[in-house]
Amino acid sequence: MDTKQKRIRVLMFPWLAHSHISSFLELAKKLMNQNLYVYFCSTATNLDSIKPKISPNHSLSIQFIEFKLPLLPELPSYYHTTKGLPTHLLNALFKAVEMSGDGFATILKTHNPDLLIYDLHQPWAPTLASSLNIPAILFYTASAAGPFFAFHAWKKLKGEEFPSPEFYINDCFKPTKSSRNEFGRTPPDSSNTEKIFQLFRHSLDIILVKSFSELEGKYMDYLSILLNKKVVPTGPLVRDAIEEHHENEKEILEWLTKKRKASTVLVSFGSEYYLSNKEREAIAEGLELSEVNFIWVLRFPVGDKDKPKLEEALPEGYLERIGERGLMVEGWAPQAKILQHSSIGGFVSHCGWSSVMESLKFGVPIIAMPMFMHIDQPLNARLVQDVGVGVEVKRGKDGSLEREEIVKVIKQVVGEKDGENIRNKAREMSNYIKIKRDEEVDEVVQEINKILHKEGLKIHDKKVNV
Repeated sequence: MDTKQKRIRVLMFPWLAHSHISSFLELAKKLMNQNLYVYFCSTATNLDSIKPKISPNHSLSIQFIEFKLPLLPELPSYYHTTKGLPTHLLNALFKAVEMSGDGFATILKTHNPDLLIYDLHQPWAPTLASSLNIPAILFYTASAAGPFFAFHAWKKLKGEEFPSPEFYINDCFKPTKSSRNEFGRTPPDSSNTEKIFQLFRHSLDIILVKSFSELEGKYMDYLSILLNKKVVPTGPLVRDAIEEHHENEKEILEWLTKKRKASTVLVSFGSEYYLSNKEREAIAEGLELSEVNFIWVLRFPVGDKDKPKLEEALPEGYLERIGERGLMVEGWAPQAKILQHSSIGGFVSHCGWSSVMESLKFGVPIIAMPMFMHIDQPLNARLVQDVGVGVEVKRGKDGSLEREEIVKVIKQVVGEKDGENIRNKAREMSNYIKIKRDEEVDEVVQEINKILHKEGLKIHDKKVNV
């Protein structure tokens, strides 16, 4: 019997960034658990990386569909993802995606899903779906606070007054030449924000947001009023640590087990940001002077011919001075397994939204160090501090990181008495997530059912155990 018969068939189409792919995949697993059938559409290089993450129980409920990009001279197929993509090739990747609308239209016609769940960076996707009478909803994989404040500021420029929750963001942004808006490719302006607002409005009846009410309830409520659509949280969508497998995890976890409870910080800045020499030096010195244990995950662009050796990328004699107090990891590490370990007492993070969600799931307070590649990161850092689950590292007047401030915040969050409230609040958030379990996804499926009933489709909503 065809496993797709009498099941809602959802085509999921994430942006090509690692965090977006991971968020869509975790949501896909939750939907499959509720007896939905998933078409997962991405480039071959992304699909190759996620296929091993599908359990046998889910394998009959998902079909992977290749999204083919044109082969541009500067963008070989292994760069059809943001993972390891040199920053200067990002615009080329956007260009390739923009040229691929016809191919995606063919995918929609061939598979004719009941519903499209699309991402922010394919503005033509909901329009194509609508032309084929396929309902489409947006899944926004970052914080609800980000678009709320962007849309609020845009409407204020137009002379429209709207109440805003108290949130101190005036000094939240120190844009640099390399800044890139999470909503697009340039720092925010009114015309770009209007385009994004319309993309949110294209979503049929609801907006899915990767968040939860205890953290961002007021922002989701305000965003719902602004958009005149129901904003539905999906929950944090963090991959179970037990599902992670890394070749170096045994060495890392054995090292970590030798450390005292809550005595160690994880240092990682996501899959897309590469530290400058000056940033690397400030962080290295801050970690050394803080006297805490640390695991530092350091990344360099894939294929970088000028990639330095590890000892060359750090201050002279650094590895010898830190000794067993620090563990340097190049490339990738089992982040979830590290964060859930009892020896971890803090997370030095760029505040990418997926990292924030992961940290809160495991009750780890955040040392917030946004890097401005995405303009949502400074806002996430301010949100983390406002909610009370972390502290932001203040930058100098020129926007640079300063080792003294890094030392101060690490010591406050990990060891000092005045950081106890932060540590307790992080644990409270973790407990909330555990108690809620899949309640948010239950609501997501209910809302999908409403949309498809409204569109005249019969729904088979029997839940299965996997």
